[in-house]
Amino acid sequence: MSPAEDHTLIRIPTLRTERFVMRAPRMSDLDAYAAFRGSERSKGVGGPYNREQSHDNLCGIIGHWHLEGYGRWMVTDTDDTPLGVVGLMNTPFWPEPEIAWSVFGDAEGKGVAFEAAQAARTYAYDVLGWTTAIGCVLADNTRSHALATRMGAARDGSFTHEELGELFIYRHPSPEAAA
Repeated sequence: MSPAEDHTLIRIPTLRTERFVMRAPRMSDLDAYAAFRGSERSKGVGGPYNREQSHDNLCGIIGHWHLEGYGRWMVTDTDDTPLGVVGLMNTPFWPEPEIAWSVFGDAEGKGVAFEAAQAARTYAYDVLGWTTAIGCVLADNTRSHALATRMGAARDGSFTHEELGELFIYRHPSPEAAA
């Protein structure tokens, strides 16, 4: 096998919404990502974390694409400023595939999560052929409860995560209902 054949390529598509670009994470995103992961706002994703842990998690976002064939994107504005991480995830510790969002502090309240999560759901349904998706939200995360509801998702029970505790499950509308 030649050196050119002896490696794995990970293909992460770039999506564009009306106002944002959803692309693969880059090392240049680490400062913004580590600032979010190091803040109290990251409690809902298991944080706060130190910079090294944040780096490892950023690498894990890319690895999810390799292992699962889908994942989360870095959401940026048109100037390539990182605004959050939104997309598709699933692990052996989750009840089923999820549309997940985390928005960095300065981007909160500007529709970033809504617009990017809508694009991620469309990708899941139209490209990956998903027939359902969930969102998992901590009980006290009122903004994410409101966002899930705004996206048409309805409460569908809960599950208890070993580290995060109880998470409410929101079931997104089917592809037909979401269209």
